[in-house]
Amino acid sequence: MAIEPPVEELLDSIEAVDADGWYPAIDVHRPWSTANPQITGEFARPDAIRPYLRRELTALMKAGATVTVRASRPALAFDDPDFFEALDEDRVDLRHKKLFLFGPERMALSLDRLSHYSGTPAEYFQRHILFTNYAMHVESFRERFPDAEGPSRPGVQMPTWHQRTPDGTGVSLVNIGVGPSNAKTITDHLAVLRPDTMVMIGHCGGLRNHQALGDFVLATAYQRADHVLDEVLPLDIPVIPNHRLNTILLDSLDDARARYRLGVVHTTDNRNWEFNQGRTLAMMKSARCIAVDMESATIAANGFRYRIPNATLLCVSDKPLHAEPKLSDGARSFYEASKRHHLDIALAALDRIRREYPDGLPNQELRASDEPLLGADQAR
Repeated sequence: MAIEPPVEELLDSIEAVDADGWYPAIDVHRPWSTANPQITGEFARPDAIRPYLRRELTALMKAGATVTVRASRPALAFDDPDFFEALDEDRVDLRHKKLFLFGPERMALSLDRLSHYSGTPAEYFQRHILFTNYAMHVESFRERFPDAEGPSRPGVQMPTWHQRTPDGTGVSLVNIGVGPSNAKTITDHLAVLRPDTMVMIGHCGGLRNHQALGDFVLATAYQRADHVLDEVLPLDIPVIPNHRLNTILLDSLDDARARYRLGVVHTTDNRNWEFNQGRTLAMMKSARCIAVDMESATIAANGFRYRIPNATLLCVSDKPLHAEPKLSDGARSFYEASKRHHLDIALAALDRIRREYPDGLPNQELRASDEPLLGADQAR
């Protein structure tokens, strides 16, 4: 049997090929597999996912796989006409099992755009991602992690702060603002980093009489009225949060003795849906929705598409159906009282995930028939 070099040497080789202007290819031979013994994948900027590759390749080699690295083909420039054509996800050949979900061109462009939108290097992103739609959570995050690293320039579209750790298992907080468009954009690009979790910790309108401002909502399902992913993920495809992640968040809520409700979240692309209520109210009623927001279903749908465990923990900031609209004076006092509590509950859940699932949460419900090898059951 061939003696494999240490994983760190493999990773250095992958990055050296990339530095020389080539797409590095990783070849994995699994002697135990009859259906897919040999699997290959190409990468771009592998330094951005080095902790992920370290974890996945270590697991493969411990199982008895042979892993080798080689230069595949010259890397394409962004202005090369062939580069644009290679970005099309619809061109994937489902007859062949892949090593990685994305091609190197898609990876290269997404890493570049992550830096643009977040104001930070793509390499700074950690294994756990929190999304918020308010700057107050950023303030609380920076108070909790005073050494967190953020944007290098002002005015970025989705400012991001990173609590970085040597093994990449820290937390990144992305302020996506309000609305589903940014939520889709950033999760499209974050998907190439293969994060372990994505959790939305924004605010919502409570739809039930017995909810109070400051109560939490843990989503169990979504009603998708955001429209930004309808063409690539039809509405008849069920999208639900990751069960284990939701269970851990539920325990975190109980440990904090927080008031909460579980149920369906309605996500809309219409900030002023109250002005034309009929159809939206009928949808909410039919689905027994308990909250309305503008981002959660978008993040969940892209999490489903790209096989990333995700969940939604919202905080009720207004009750549009019960004469408690979100007004400026009340909103300010509510935000100040709730911001740290909300963040602490989410971070407590992520701490537990690090301890109990160092190799990532199981994601069986997200796997497809053409599931890539990395991040999946490696014995298949």
